[in-house]
Amino acid sequence: MFTKILIANRGEIACRVIATCQRLGIATVAVYSDADRNARHVRLADEAIAIGPAPARESYLRGDAILDAARRTGAQAIHPGYGFLSENAGFAQACAEAGIVFIGPSAAAIRAMGDKSAAKALMQQAGVPLTPGYHGDEQAPEFLRAQADAIGYPVLIKASAGGGGKGMRRVDASADFIDALASCQREAQSAFANAHVLVEKYVERPRHIEIQVFGDSHGNVVYLFERDCSVQRRHQKVLEEAPAPGMTAERRAAMGKAAVDAARAVDYVGAGTVEFIAAPNGDFFFMEMNTRLQVEHPVTECITGTDLVEWQLRVASGEPLPLQQDQLQIRGHALEARLYAEDADRGFLPSTGTLQHLRLPSGSAHVRVDAGVEQGDAITPFYDPMIAKLIVWDVDRDAALRRMQQALAECEVVGVTTNAAFLRRLVMTESFATANLDTALIEREQAALAPNADDSDPALWAMAAMAAIGSQDAARIDARDPHSPWQQQDGWRLGARAPRTLTLEHRGTQQPVTVQQQDGAWSVTVGDARVVAHGGLDGDALRMQSGDALHRARVVREGDALYLFGSEGAQRFTLHDPVSEADQAVADAGSLLAPMPGRIVATSVAPGTAVKRGAPLLVLEAMKMEHTLQAPADGVVQGYRVKAGDQVGDGAVLVDFESDGA
Repeated sequence: MFTKILIANRGEIACRVIATCQRLGIATVAVYSDADRNARHVRLADEAIAIGPAPARESYLRGDAILDAARRTGAQAIHPGYGFLSENAGFAQACAEAGIVFIGPSAAAIRAMGDKSAAKALMQQAGVPLTPGYHGDEQAPEFLRAQADAIGYPVLIKASAGGGGKGMRRVDASADFIDALASCQREAQSAFANAHVLVEKYVERPRHIEIQVFGDSHGNVVYLFERDCSVQRRHQKVLEEAPAPGMTAERRAAMGKAAVDAARAVDYVGAGTVEFIAAPNGDFFFMEMNTRLQVEHPVTECITGTDLVEWQLRVASGEPLPLQQDQLQIRGHALEARLYAEDADRGFLPSTGTLQHLRLPSGSAHVRVDAGVEQGDAITPFYDPMIAKLIVWDVDRDAALRRMQQALAECEVVGVTTNAAFLRRLVMTESFATANLDTALIEREQAALAPNADDSDPALWAMAAMAAIGSQDAARIDARDPHSPWQQQDGWRLGARAPRTLTLEHRGTQQPVTVQQQDGAWSVTVGDARVVAHGGLDGDALRMQSGDALHRARVVREGDALYLFGSEGAQRFTLHDPVSEADQAVADAGSLLAPMPGRIVATSVAPGTAVKRGAPLLVLEAMKMEHTLQAPADGVVQGYRVKAGDQVGDGAVLVDFESDGA
């Protein structure tokens, strides 16, 4: 076994690998970019080496810098995690030539499976079922459109060298093919430095089922059962679970055999995942093989009682697999949700900022949290905006589902917007609850996934007002003499306490709320409604009793923002000061602003062009994905303030636009 390894990654997966190494007594070396100088994985590792500026291509994708760090620190092996260099055959080869073990498959196996077109040809020879499609080398746009026309729509364009949903588009009509192809190729070139694509038949209502495989250098290959990763958005996984609901023993054995055959075809050593598209009629087709550990590997660990990172370390050091196929069993059910810094109500735009407050569920026999950040850390625009993975386990799927709902309700994040509320609504949809799964589940459940808080509920506004006043009063009290009558801020006056009026905003609705305290009771007027309540704020705990209803929430105050974390998730209110805001300038209606930091990929129309509302104006790349920014109204594009290749900040003016109604 190794005594020291270097982890060529960052964030959650680097912290995950460090945890296993600490348990096994293996020293760890972290690498970091300028943006990650104080990151959690750097703080956890035994040693840390700087490898370059913030952009990944200048740091985490620099194999030469990483190998140099390994040599300088005496690391015997390099764990690549996932993403970055984990499926880079050239890097694996360079490790071998340097006499440093690459904790993963051979360079030859990575090459064989890394090009999707070549991999499918290899799988065809191995007898693994394939989806109908074109997997050749010809890349002329009209030729590829002709292939798509022959296959029949809908089709899927996929980057041959890709993964993670990047460089992938569904196309429903021949007229849309060329534009979709260009977008795929741009995204593929940016993400993988390879614009080559393949075209396949799009299977209607498919499930995405993947098989975890593991091989060693002694000729043993096993499969550790399946994961259902059907719940996706833009081809990126959102929820994963193991085992797959409704999987029969016969189908599991058939898919497991196909996955093992795929691994044996390339003499596979290490952890890998063979991904299949499963049709409603029971057919399944090879999609790709990921020659690395997957983001969702914890659900497999939960149901098999294994540590797959430990297996990776043991196999890479020359040991045989810890277990053989007949020793592996499924126990219970596990679910994983990816907690991201993104705004689900604004098209899932990534959110950047400092985690001013972060509280995640406590770990237990049923709940596991794999996080790459802690309170005070920053979510930057340079990397994937994952905050943590929430993994739950229980004896069956229904029990695990309840665990997940509770875990998501316990997430408290201030400083960035997260998808926690969206995830909670997602796991509570009828389709997911009843395991009616396919890759279009999110689109199918749009109505149920819309924000469902009753913004007009006077009790909610009353709670916010009580929390606001409680936090204001607590901030004003001098701790040296907290019981002085001069410290009281409750509006006391002779005869009766004076009412206090606050201006609160919630989900775009702003209204005054009047509060009067008398004899231990709160009288809160919200519009035409009046709420009479008892309780108040004690530290960060808010308790409000109104009639027969008892409401509880934890309160976090950050500047003018007030967060209420309760059983229904997070509610954010903003306190407005009408006097100070009277002269505040409004946003310029004659411009289009950047919704997040990123890089301009392309502009779509020439200055002076008249466009309709919703017309694409430019493409912004952020968080490794392309986002098309559209015209806010009918009007004329006066000019661009940016060009392709420019880096822009959040809120930067990109387009001068004159609307028809200006």
